[in-house]
Amino acid sequence: MTRIVLDAMGSDNYPRPDVEGAVMAAREYGVEIILTGDASKIQPILDSANAAGLPLSIVHAPEMLTMHDKGEELVMKARHKDAQNSMAVGLDMVKRGEADAFVTAGNTGAAMVTSLFRLGRLRGVDRPALAPVFPTATGTCIILDIGANPDCKPENLLQFGIMGSVYAERVRGVKNPRVGLISNGEEAGKGSELVKGTYPLLANAGLNFVGNVEGKEIFSGHVDVAVTDGFTGNVLLKSTEAVAKLIIEKIREAIKGGGPLALIGGLLVKPAMGKVKKLLDPSEEGAAPLLGVNGLVFIGHGRSDALAIKNAIRVAKEAAESKVLDAMKSAIEESLRK
Repeated sequence: MTRIVLDAMGSDNYPRPDVEGAVMAAREYGVEIILTGDASKIQPILDSANAAGLPLSIVHAPEMLTMHDKGEELVMKARHKDAQNSMAVGLDMVKRGEADAFVTAGNTGAAMVTSLFRLGRLRGVDRPALAPVFPTATGTCIILDIGANPDCKPENLLQFGIMGSVYAERVRGVKNPRVGLISNGEEAGKGSELVKGTYPLLANAGLNFVGNVEGKEIFSGHVDVAVTDGFTGNVLLKSTEAVAKLIIEKIREAIKGGGPLALIGGLLVKPAMGKVKKLLDPSEEGAAPLLGVNGLVFIGHGRSDALAIKNAIRVAKEAAESKVLDAMKSAIEESLRK
């Protein structure tokens, strides 16, 4: 049985959404879930969730990392060999082979730093990358990086492309994924110095590289993996989320302010609007993989509810069962030999 360790102290409203999501996942996906965190806070919620008989257990971790942990203080808490925070305890279990993947909705920076210190990097990977799934006109697209590395070198983006391609194929089921390089123009000579330096590396990496892509190509479904630096990726992510929210809100305002006929029309399109809202809802994916560390790590949003936690565990299960980490190691090793 696949074993997933969940940071029960991760979400903004911990530990209730985390524990309730774990219970839902244990019932639906048949995975063993290990909850790390303050047992005195976790156990009462577990008891009230009618979870008897489910493969759920608690590993007590009396400390936790928060948004206030930064700089040297965060590094010390992340790297201390006897650290007792819920992230470190959970990641150590993955390191020892006691769990197949780690899931958290906690502080993204803390999760990345702690993952690096507890698990280390894959050989040949200089920097890990966050790789969320974006909806497109034809399916989905993995975009990496979206914030872990604001400043990158061409070699970093090459590694992102390799890891993203392997993840898309193994976990998302995309055969021969199309990889694109985010730029301000489709032509090979367009883009920043970073883009221009990355283009030939991706073109000669043995990937299904389709060249530069603009934002419109990403969302029209022209690529399965889009590569960029963390600064550009983070701007793209937050802008996309804001625009999607704005459109939904404006449609609602137009329906409410459009009189009786608009209200009737609103009722008629409500099912379709529900499908669109679900498509844009980040809780449907639950978490983004942190690719490049020597273990499976998934980081969700702090606002995650129980549904988001459940889906994050599902994604972690799919990744563990696909053996994506071994495939990624092999792909990176092959690139080093070229």
